[in-house]
Amino acid sequence: QVQLVESGGGLVQPGGSLRLSCAASGSIFSIGTMGWYRQALGNQREWVASVTSGGTTNSADSVKGRFTISRDNAKNTTRLQMNSLKPEDTAVYYCYAQIAVESRALLRGYWGQGTQVTVSS
Repeated sequence: QVQLVESGGGLVQPGGSLRLSCAASGSIFSIGTMGWYRQALGNQREWVASVTSGGTTNSADSVKGRFTISRDNAKNTTRLQMNSLKPEDTAVYYCYAQIAVESRALLRGYWGQGTQVTVSS
């Protein structure tokens, strides 16, 4: 069984910073791309940023230059450093990872439970 557990959400003022963390645990053989998505109230879930197993990163235009994604392959973790936060960044943030549970298994997608980020004065 595989679990993704996020932490680090909370309330922050506009212009502030937060760092989200996500740890994958359980029966893991390998992890492919890891990433973050977010879903604001009344909106669809949207992609925020991702990082491949080789360390290549990409992010949505709306967060480019403000958010930085990283990962630690040895610890099966990914982090999202969020700077210069805006009220429109308010959402539930979800961790995502492509994980193979054994050597012959295909990568499949797993989601964390989500962590709330609220940007408000």
